[in-house]
Amino acid sequence: MTALARLKLDVIPASRSHLSSIIFLHGSGDTSEGLQEWLFSILGRKFCLPHSKVIFPSAPLRPYTPMNGAPSTVWFDRKQISQNAPEDLESVDPMCEEISKVIQQEVDQGIPRNKIIVGGFSMGGCLALHVAYRFQRELGGVFALSAFLNNNSKVYQDLASPDSRRPPLFQCHGQVDPLVLYEWGETTKDQLTRAGVTCQFQRYPRLYHEMNKDELDKLQAWIEQTLESS
Repeated sequence: MTALARLKLDVIPASRSHLSSIIFLHGSGDTSEGLQEWLFSILGRKFCLPHSKVIFPSAPLRPYTPMNGAPSTVWFDRKQISQNAPEDLESVDPMCEEISKVIQQEVDQGIPRNKIIVGGFSMGGCLALHVAYRFQRELGGVFALSAFLNNNSKVYQDLASPDSRRPPLFQCHGQVDPLVLYEWGETTKDQLTRAGVTCQFQRYPRLYHEMNKDELDKLQAWIEQTLESS
């Protein structure tokens, strides 16, 4: 069984003609169902756009070092939740390739790469940044909610290459986040901006490691605007 076969994909189809696709990745320990329920509880409706298919993959179960090796639905492993920890590219890269296969499925159905947006919350946002800036630079955009990249990330190294394509970024972060510190998110934004990424950054003074309605409303508005201009 391939890794892609283990990725459960929940889909909200476009309510009108299918012109674009959004891939929304959950945070560590969550699932596609859990993310959709959370979004519904915040918005009071499904996270959907008229002309976009929304795809919610679930990460496979794997041992997770920050939980002393206990199995968890995480996109990749890491030594610790810290900006100073080294990236575990041996687990990051294969999952980026699996998300790239999901993207290719959309392309095979006639959706141009510049009409596909990938993003996520927390660890899902981190994986989305790796996908968009290392594997799939022709995408229409990327979003990262309460997420960060490690210092000296391979993302920054790859963005130093001559390839000028850099999908625009929408990023949000709570300033009282106790798990993924606000400073980590801001540093990530600063380094990506210096690497030539166009970023719309929203900070929330009273937001913890969570999402709120305002940021989701802004995210949907950004997605619609980005897809219209791509």
